[in-house]
Amino acid sequence: MLTNRQLFLLNTAQTSHSPRLIEIDRAEGIYLYGPNGEKYVDLVSGFAVSNIGHRHPKVLKAITDQLGKYLHVTVYGEFVQAPQVALATKLLAVLPKRFDTVYFTNSGAEATEGAMKIAKKFTGRREIIAAHNAYHGSTQGALSLIGNPEYHKAYAPLLPEIKFIRYNVPEDLHHITTGTAAVILEAIQGEAGIRVPDVGYIRAVRKRCDDTGSLLIFDEIQTGFGRTGKLFAFEHYGIEPDILLLAKGMGGGMPIGAFVANKAIMDVIKDNPILGHITTFGGHPVSSAAALASLNVILDEQLVEDVERKAQLFRRHLQHPAIREIRGKGLMLCLQMDSFSQVARISNYCAAHGVIIDWFLHCETALRIAPPLTINDEEIAMSCQVILNALQHEIS
Repeated sequence: MLTNRQLFLLNTAQTSHSPRLIEIDRAEGIYLYGPNGEKYVDLVSGFAVSNIGHRHPKVLKAITDQLGKYLHVTVYGEFVQAPQVALATKLLAVLPKRFDTVYFTNSGAEATEGAMKIAKKFTGRREIIAAHNAYHGSTQGALSLIGNPEYHKAYAPLLPEIKFIRYNVPEDLHHITTGTAAVILEAIQGEAGIRVPDVGYIRAVRKRCDDTGSLLIFDEIQTGFGRTGKLFAFEHYGIEPDILLLAKGMGGGMPIGAFVANKAIMDVIKDNPILGHITTFGGHPVSSAAALASLNVILDEQLVEDVERKAQLFRRHLQHPAIREIRGKGLMLCLQMDSFSQVARISNYCAAHGVIIDWFLHCETALRIAPPLTINDEEIAMSCQVILNALQHEIS
């Protein structure tokens, strides 16, 4: 009989020639468990998804309660579904008044696609500007915004009239003109290796968009829901985007995303033609119930308030000459190393000793640390010791 790993390689589509092949039997809190008793600290939170840890009891209860009522009933936007209504109401209550309507999606990539469409229709313009080394998803439209030509070549032609600027470089902002429908930026660049922009730069982008009548789209798919020490990362900069993209940490482990704007912008999908953006499973009632529970956990347990202190613990523990730089904001951290081979060996050592870390799509020479916000001081110290052991093993 074939094992699960063999069947995984045989029957499921592969995205690389070297998958991690760590088999997971169950998960709880910050831990993942293998079928033979293996135990791992999840220091990447399923890539910034499990902000409140795995299988939080309040999320499980919300899921179970909704399972007793209904699952899918119709395409998004037709029936009044209480989980969607409650989630949208709560989400808008914690966002600035500029935002007064939410469109729920299945994922961050789908949120990106919807935002591009409403920006074009609202402005009547075609050009969209993104940043080099950006990542906004892998669907055809979102892929067009990835600022790395290596990911474009095999799938060309992509969307026309996409231009790229350098992230955190004010000199490039003159490329934003009255022909630009929207500028889409990550609040903090994730796959580029956690690049935190200057406050002055983000404010300059906001002003340039105001001056040219271009919309500012902020991708908070990785940064949202407390990861950076604010509920949303745009709060660090003292500005508000026109369209906000959310997903990952939104659902408490369930698949859901959203793009959020004001009604004047969002209402362009209602006519000419009607149903200008549709989705079957977006805002699935079970995912919406889980997302509301997750947001309430973050707020009620005041998880955001302790993020920066925990981030400083990581920074203090992770002092080693092999770490060239620690970049990041809150619990969205990057350890800059020298080479990918070094990163791979350290990552493999950590996994073999019960700690899951990873690297970045556009920055293979750095290690990603993005634990659940619920991680405690003892777990931080233990995880960091494994990483330090891996670094010492690497140079010995």
